[in-house]
Formats: sequence, C-alpha cells, structure tokens
Amino acid sequence: MLDALAALCLLAGAFFCLVAAIGVVRLPDLFTRMHAASKAGTFGVGLTMLGVAIWCADAGPVTRALATVGFLVLTAPVGAHLLGRAAYRDGVPLWERTVVDEKASEAPVLPRTPPAAPRPRRDGARERRR
Repeated sequence: MLDALAALCLLAGAFFCLVAAIGVVRLPDLFTRMHAASKAGTFGVGLTMLGVAIWCADAGPVTRALATVGFLVLTAPVGAHLLGRAAYRDGVPLWERTVVDEKASEAPVLPRTPPAAPRPRRDGARERRR
C-alpha cells in the first residue's frame, strides 16, 4: 500500500514538474513564466520528495526530504517574487494582453543607464578590442 502511495506521489510530482516546464516554454512573458516555474515546480518537487520519503521509510532520507520540501516552500516563492519585482522595476514589458497593471501608479520604472565607457589604461596604451 505504501509503495502505491509513493508511486502516486512520484507520478504526480513528475506531472507537475512537466507542467512547470511546459509553462516556462509556452507562456508569453517573464512574469507568467516565473509564476509557472515557482508554483507548479515547487509543488512538483514537493510531491516527488514526499514520494521519496514514503518509499524510503528511514529516518535519514525522510528528514532530508522533508527539509528539502520545507526550504523549497520557504525560498522559491520569495525568490520568484523578488526577481519579478526587480524585472518590473527594470522595465521588462508585460504581455500585450495584460488587463490590469496594479503597480503602474506605485513605483516608477527605473531608467536604464548606458554602460560605462572603458577607462583608459594607466600606462597610456590602448586596450585591444576582442
């Protein structure tokens, strides 16, 4: 019975990881791709680790699997949120069919700065361009 439950968790986890990968490839803009990767990917890896924990039924692997799930649940959404916020503030365009932009009135888009000019060398020689 536990083997069937572990297999079900592993298959469901693989399915959600596949859905996350398809979402990253097929969705139109950065923000929806990050949503697919963080939500479905976290759920898929969580189910996979749960299946591993059920299948092993030993204290060491179960503890590591549960710790992995805990760290992933705590860090993946926060990381995706910070990356999305930085991308929005940097001016990454939204999908053209986006209906509501709730942040449009809050934070101005940061201006893009041109790259700095190369500094001259101290010995007076010019650097070669590659």
